[in-house]
Amino acid sequence: MVSLHPKLFAFRRAPVTVFLVAAAWLADARAQMDFDREPINYSTAVCVDPVAKLQTRLQNGQVKLEFDERAGYLPALLRALSISETSQILVFSKTSLQQARINPQRPRALYFSDDVYVGAVNRGEVLEISAVDPHLGAVFYTLAQRPSDRPAPVRQLDSCTQCHASSMTEGVPGHLVRSVYPDAQGQLILSAGSFRTTDRSPLRERWGGWYVTGTHGGQRHLGNLLFRDPVDLNNIDYESAANLTDLSGHMNPADYRTPHSDIVALMVLEHQAALHNQIAAANYRARLALREQQVLNEMLNNTSPDLSPGILRRLQRAGDDVLKGLLFVGEAELTDTIQGTSGFAEHFAGLGPRDRQGRSLREFDLRRRMFKYPCSYLIYSEALDALPEEVRSHLYQRLWEIVTAQDTNDDFAHLTREDRRAIYEILCDTKSGLPDYWMRPPP
Repeated sequence: MVSLHPKLFAFRRAPVTVFLVAAAWLADARAQMDFDREPINYSTAVCVDPVAKLQTRLQNGQVKLEFDERAGYLPALLRALSISETSQILVFSKTSLQQARINPQRPRALYFSDDVYVGAVNRGEVLEISAVDPHLGAVFYTLAQRPSDRPAPVRQLDSCTQCHASSMTEGVPGHLVRSVYPDAQGQLILSAGSFRTTDRSPLRERWGGWYVTGTHGGQRHLGNLLFRDPVDLNNIDYESAANLTDLSGHMNPADYRTPHSDIVALMVLEHQAALHNQIAAANYRARLALREQQVLNEMLNNTSPDLSPGILRRLQRAGDDVLKGLLFVGEAELTDTIQGTSGFAEHFAGLGPRDRQGRSLREFDLRRRMFKYPCSYLIYSEALDALPEEVRSHLYQRLWEIVTAQDTNDDFAHLTREDRRAIYEILCDTKSGLPDYWMRPPP
């Protein structure tokens, strides 16, 4: 329920029309997070995501995308967006706008960096691209896979947000990683259900419809498997596709940039896709709440800079949701060592930044949990820095209380004293924009 400014309860002293207009505005806010209205304006806002910046460089002639007869614009696009081919993961379920060209013998390839995702289908008509805009969340593009004098990504709206803007993406344009039960053609067996997967998902629910290369000991997952309808959920043959390091028995790896669909890359993808959505949702909710405060202040001639208690609580909740994602609250525990095949883990960990002791939030653990220091590298992202100041200040205050052991809330009991100290020291050395009190010796 949307909280009302306290002065609205004194509506007898305000014009009736003011109250009715405010009530109508608030009712609309309750009905849906409408991201095409003020102050979001998703469809018409100027994008500043990495693909939008690439569009400008292409228009200015600073970059040129070369067409490859075998792979189209994919290699050039990955280079232009600084996306490593080691991030390649392969999905064979028909869960793409080009699903007619996807099957277990010809999976779709996905490549990603911290803020861009590129999907490529063999002999596909377009490359599918999603980029993280600091203010808008996920922004979607396609790039035609045919030779052109001036190739450039084209922004897409309704065709993508129909699926990528729902409760599964926090109600905002976002990213979605699903695990399904695919048949021999890659069709979803809907009667068996599906899972939205994040870093909190048990491995046994993950990667249905995906190829997975890498070793994971006695842990099991749904990757690499095909099913018959109806699916016998009590008798799934997990063993036949476990600890797979070679995909040549399933498809032709020579058709792809690498022969891998790396398990570590899959884990990172699930984490960052979900956290990107949480950050975007916090941004939207906070901006809408602040806009609501502004509208109410104007209607009631209120000149106080103070936020109403209800608005303040909403801003704090937005920050708390992001904080839990940053600190891996609820992360699924690993019970065996995980190792990828493509070199993605080494590439990713080498990106830094590192503190004066050489530590980085990108260092993997992969024995008990994903990362050695459980604070997400997305704390460095432009999207997090673009959160409204009211949200960021609350988030940094709460984070400081947690990593300096002032906050012992059960939500963060998974963080040992050593974890907290390491995260605090790494952030002090590597994260710009922290409040001054972070730099004082902790209590």
